Amino acid sequence: MTGIFGILMIGPTVAVPAPEPIISAVEQIKVTSTDGEHDGFEIIFTLGRSGQDVLDYSLIANPLLNPFNRVIIIVTFGFVPSVLIDGIITLKQFNPSDQPGQSKLTITGEDISVMMDREEMATSHPNQPDIAIITKIIGSYSQYGLVPTVIPPKSMDIPLEIYRTPSQQETDLKYIRGLAKAYDYVFYIEPTSVPNVNKAYWGPKDFASFPQKAITTNMGSDNNASNLNFQYNSLDATMITGNIQDPMLNINVPVIVAGSLRPPLSAFPGWLSSFPNIKKKKYRASGGVNTIQAYVEAQSETDSSTDAVKVTGDLDGLAYGDVLRARRLVGLRGMGYTHDGLYYVKSVTHTLERGKYTQHFELTRDGFGSTTPVVPI
Repeated sequence: MTGIFGILMIGPTVAVPAPEPIISAVEQIKVTSTDGEHDGFEIIFTLGRSGQDVLDYSLIANPLLNPFNRVIIIVTFGFVPSVLIDGIITLKQFNPSDQPGQSKLTITGEDISVMMDREEMATSHPNQPDIAIITKIIGSYSQYGLVPTVIPPKSMDIPLEIYRTPSQQETDLKYIRGLAKAYDYVFYIEPTSVPNVNKAYWGPKDFASFPQKAITTNMGSDNNASNLNFQYNSLDATMITGNIQDPMLNINVPVIVAGSLRPPLSAFPGWLSSFPNIKKKKYRASGGVNTIQAYVEAQSETDSSTDAVKVTGDLDGLAYGDVLRARRLVGLRGMGYTHDGLYYVKSVTHTLERGKYTQHFELTRDGFGSTTPVVPI
């Protein structure tokens, strides 16, 4: 495939270019990036046995492919490399065949965050706001090249030990993601342009950055996408109301959230159009929650309920000429005013085979109608 190359790196702690016997056996590579869970990868190798493999398949016996080794997968357009994932091998699977050269070895793995999910902690973080706790936890995994990017929320409660102390009774990953959910934030680890160095991001979903190269359909020779499907969900948008007894002020305070504070990606957000029939939910506070925490939790649940439109489809890697990144914005064109415009990329699955590179995507936004006359191409 002219101009597009895959690079596989592997190693116990620091990944280096894989040796030729491993590279030549690769049949297919898949990498999935998502804003919800771990990013993951799957590599399928074709196995054969020669005279030197009397005792075992040499690839199966190769220690580089053992669980907990580090894997980095890169795709290069011309001379520009893009790291798809920096991850850890978690599973090794062998599928033998009675046909010569048709046995398969599959290794699967997850991004570096899987190493934050190995040990449950029983600890407390007295007098520390959430952003300080998160930065401290990320810093304890410096051996994986993590560079923290922690965005302070608009409203943040600073705990005082005389009132409450943040307590952790779970793994670092679950604890950080629980804190993120309370603010309608996300936490993920993604590779930088430098192999073995990763960004650990805790903050809001990215609805404000410059959009990626447009996904194009119904435009003749400019087409780069196929199999597009649009779904509209009118049931999830939620309005939250309730009351809380503030433990510090000792008064009853109303909690009312009627709409999303996310920047709109559509001209007609679904939560507005469905307002007469919007789902109404009572806010129920857990013990010790104060007014600031209550409003943050209620607003977070409302914001996360507003993804009304979902789009799935496939990109031709050669025609697109770039890597579509999850957790960022992208433009869509060629489908008319109702469906064109900006979307949030929820997930992308990259599939690399010899002579072929495809990207299956899922996009979301809050409703119909483009907010911009043009998208970057």
